[in-house]
Amino acid sequence: MSDLDLLTQSLARNVKRWRTERGFTLDALAARAGVSRGMLIQIEQARTNPSIGTVVKIGDALGVSITTLLDYEQGPKVRVVPADQAVRLWHTDAGSYNRLLAGAEAPGPLEMWDWLLTPGESSPSDPHPSGTVELVHVLAGELTLTVDGVKHRVPAGASASFEADAPHTYGNEGDEPMRMVMAVSVPPVR
Repeated sequence: MSDLDLLTQSLARNVKRWRTERGFTLDALAARAGVSRGMLIQIEQARTNPSIGTVVKIGDALGVSITTLLDYEQGPKVRVVPADQAVRLWHTDAGSYNRLLAGAEAPGPLEMWDWLLTPGESSPSDPHPSGTVELVHVLAGELTLTVDGVKHRVPAGASASFEADAPHTYGNEGDEPMRMVMAVSVPPVR
């Protein structure tokens, strides 16, 4: 089975499991996540490979991390993720990408990401649930972080934190690749 097939099967199983555990119907989860009922059916039947944005919306609606939705093993209390098993969820032809390095439920979803943005590239994000916080640390280049329409420059070596319940975009307006590590903490579903 290919990595993509394994992830599709894991996503199908885990979305259905968490939807059932939360007591959500397909219609209720579709409404909470802002995705169609048909898309959820295709995901739960492992008939589609949804976009990262769709997976994020479903995870936010269920109150679980992307790591939890894509996890194909019931791991021990300590889980080491080898470098070659970090999941690349977004990439562009120019070479930009993000990789989900690790995640946990503590008490809500907590995720750690590795990002590379080549010059001129950007990646927009829809607002996350209220109470979501993101932390970024720029390793190289300069991040142009736009939150709710306001640009913030974050140079190499600097860090930033922000409430991520507003539209935000990670961008590279410089002339060299920008590399950052990002942590996302989402509050538990009430």
